[in-house]
Amino acid sequence: MTYIDVHCHIDRYNDEQVEAIMERAREKGVGIIINNGNNFENNERTLEFCEKYPEVRAAMGIFPIECLQYTDKQLSDFREKIRKLHKNKKVIAIGEVGLDFKEDLDNWEKQKEIFEEWIKLSIELNIPIIVHSRKAELEAIEILEKFNKSDKKPKVIMHCFSGSMKLVQRIFDNGWYFSIPTSIKNSQHFQLVVEKIPIEKLFCETDSPFLHPDKLRDNEPANVIVSYQKIAEIKKMRLKDIEKQIEKNFKSLFEI
Repeated sequence: MTYIDVHCHIDRYNDEQVEAIMERAREKGVGIIINNGNNFENNERTLEFCEKYPEVRAAMGIFPIECLQYTDKQLSDFREKIRKLHKNKKVIAIGEVGLDFKEDLDNWEKQKEIFEEWIKLSIELNIPIIVHSRKAELEAIEILEKFNKSDKKPKVIMHCFSGSMKLVQRIFDNGWYFSIPTSIKNSQHFQLVVEKIPIEKLFCETDSPFLHPDKLRDNEPANVIVSYQKIAEIKKMRLKDIEKQIEKNFKSLFEI
């Protein structure tokens, strides 16, 4: 058994810092770390980490607002690159992608259009899509539901989902998963999500370097155990059983 950080951004650190981060992750028993790309440069660093560190897996994608900086041709070429890398088993998920309506910008329809292309790619490659939905929780669900009606449905992980409990239930009804950040330690919202959702539909994440469990500056994969511990506390289950079930969830969804 092993701890899994299904969503982080260790590419935000320099190489020396990453070396230390990986060592601390090993000491805590974190055996799988999915680094999520969010622009062209960070995706390249993610691939480098996969070559250097056996614990690291690649989720490739572009953050919704970052996508707006690129032309349709650049995004299309990048998706083709992901196809080729997936054939070599170097990419196991599409992420971090989705919608971000935090700012009142005139780009929301374009974000939706690009998001649909990411969903189509994840279905084509039959790999999970890790979804960002800040201030666009309902819109993200509605778009995903359009594809959930087809024979080939998307494999969805809702990253750090902050929508209402009504929307949480809707996500569960669609058969999708949640990744629970280490900020659950102090977040009533995520504690309620864990109370509501069966362990069979949960993953854990750090979103490093963000969402530190003690509200400090720099989070890292070693801290993912905090999510596991809080889930065990809420579910009144042994930590070992939480670890075992989440590993089972991972193998099932990622078909590993």
